[in-house]
Formats: sequence, C-alpha cells, structure tokens
Amino acid sequence: MWQGLSEQLASYWPFEQGTSWMLRVFLIVFMTMLVNYFSNRLFRRLHLRLMQTDTVWDDLLLSAARRPIAALIWLFGAAWALEVIDRQTGTLLMDVVDPMRRIGVIVLITWFLIRLIRRGEAALVSPDKVKTPMDQTTVGAIGKLLRLSIIITTALVVLQSFGYSVSGVMAFGGIGGIAVGFAAKDMLANFFGGLMIYLDRPFKVGDWIRSPDKNIEGTVEEIGWRQTRIRTFDKRPLYVPNATFASISVENPSRMTNRRIYETIGVRYDDVSRVKEIVADVHAMLSQHEEIDQDQTLIVNLNSFGASSVDFFIYTFTRTTNWVRFHAIKQDVLLRIIDIIEARGAEVAFPTQTLHLASVPEAVDRLPSGLQAADAPGKA
Repeated sequence: MWQGLSEQLASYWPFEQGTSWMLRVFLIVFMTMLVNYFSNRLFRRLHLRLMQTDTVWDDLLLSAARRPIAALIWLFGAAWALEVIDRQTGTLLMDVVDPMRRIGVIVLITWFLIRLIRRGEAALVSPDKVKTPMDQTTVGAIGKLLRLSIIITTALVVLQSFGYSVSGVMAFGGIGGIAVGFAAKDMLANFFGGLMIYLDRPFKVGDWIRSPDKNIEGTVEEIGWRQTRIRTFDKRPLYVPNATFASISVENPSRMTNRRIYETIGVRYDDVSRVKEIVADVHAMLSQHEEIDQDQTLIVNLNSFGASSVDFFIYTFTRTTNWVRFHAIKQDVLLRIIDIIEARGAEVAFPTQTLHLASVPEAVDRLPSGLQAADAPGKA
C-alpha cells in the first residue's frame, strides 16, 4: 500500500523517478508534523478535562508527559526518514541512527520522570494542591535522591546500550570511589552533613536560625548537598558548608512556642509607699491581657533597691511568636504600666542624686553698720 502510494505520488513529482525517495522523506516529515499537531490538540483537551477533577496527580502526569511525547514523535519520525535515506543512498546512517534511537527513548523516559518528580515536589508543598502540605526540606531531599537514582540508572542503561559491561563499570566505580573518597573528603563531609540535616531536621527552608558558636544568623533559603544558603537580616547571602553544622550549636527561634517579655521598671523612692499597689495592678493587668499566654509563667514582683529607684520586674510570655506583632504587644504592655504608675500618683524613676546636709549655718541677719551704709542703694 505504502509502495503504491509512493509510486503514485512520485508520478506527480517534478524531478526524476530516481528521486522518489525524497517524496517519501517529505511525506514522513509531513506525517510527523500531523501526528505532533493532533497530539498537542489531544493534550490540550485532556488538560481541560482533567482540570475539572479534584485530584492533582493526573494534571501533573499530563503536564510532565506533554513535551517528552512531542520529542518522542519527532525522534521516531526523524529515525524513519533517515532509514529511507539510508536505503536509497547506501550510506551507513543506520549504524548511527539505530543506537541513537534507543538512547533517545531512554533519555526521553528519563526526562519525563524528572519532570514528574519536579512537579510532584511543587505539589506536595503547596497548600492549594494538597490538603496537608509536606515539609519543603523533606520533599526536596526525597526529590533529589529520586532524581539522582534515575540519572545513575539512565547512565548505566546507556552504557549497556553501547556494549559496555555494567559490572565492569561498577567494579571500576568501586575502586575509583576509594580514590575519590581520599581526594574529596571535605566534599563528602558536606554531603553527609546535608544528609544529616535532611534526616535530623534541626531546621528547614524558611526557618530563622542562629549559632552562638559562629557568626551565623538569618533565614534559610536553600539546603543543598554541599552547602546551605542563609539570607542574613541585612539581605546578604551567607553560604555555610553543611559539615559546619555537625560541629556547632544551632538555635532555631522559628520553632519557639512563645516570646518572652522580661523588663525591669523603676519607681522613685518618694513613691515607695505605692509600690505594692502598683505591682498588684500590673499583675492584674497582665492576667487580663488578651495577648498574654496565661498558661505560661507570669511574675510581677519587687526586685531590688536601685541607686535611684525601687525596681520591680515583669516576666511573662506573649501568645504570638511573630517578631513584629510581639513588639507591638510589648509596647502596649509598657504603656499600660506607665498609666498604672501615674494613676497611683507615682512616677517612673530616672537617675537622680539627693544631697543631704548635716547642718545649715545660721543666716546673717544684717551686715556690719559700715557695710550697710556703703551698700545702701541710692547712697554714695
């Protein structure tokens, strides 16, 4: 059938009969374009249909497969056209095309799997696509391991396709791994440091961390296999090798349950008789404050006699852990304490000194008569 169609179309071909194979190549390319066109239309219709479903995985599968399938269609079309050219010209194209076609299929399958994994990672951490989003750090670690496994498997299959012995390659890899281990021990230390971060999860992407041992503080932006990128509060990127986290202490303020208000307030010594009532009023105010966590420790007590004030302290915790919101609550608490002190007729103390004299000399009532006459106003 194909032969008859080719001969019939070749009769209308403006060139010589010996060049009818060119028409076949043209038809193959044209048919490839048509198949690719209808494939794109099919994918668009399926996409509109699957968008109406509740599950997100069919959308991910379709999106990941669209471009690899288009490339697969062109791969088979090009291989078919080259096969026709090889038969007519007697070249050795098929010696190259056949293995490249097999390798191309393997690479396209790998491309599809990697695209699917990447889209799956984005879906698993998105609250819009799944009901219970997973931790981005965990999803990223699993995704990297899966992609690495797929790439290694693909490389071994490609080597096998070229006729190389996979067992020999793996044996060579074992010997070479020992040499690489000695030469790149720091890199391996960073790799296992990153692995420990993924397993122990002392922090994740988006956490605010700091280390009392090193000058490290900021928000975690990325956890790689070799290093972790931290954005400091002055917006500079800080790159920390993962092996560093195995030997330092890391504090994660992002996981705090409450924020603490711990302040000392001084009242004048002149108002010492009102301190008891002030402390009681402040405690009552904090006990009724809607932003103070009543399940946590709450202390308001006279603390010390300062150099120029009678000091009491407040020790309490807010419900929020948001840094900006915490400072707004702290400001409200301190302003209320000032109002309580003033309502009791007292004042907040500031550094002062009082000078006490043991005795005051008696004032001289009048000057000697000679001085009085000389200093009297209006007299010479």
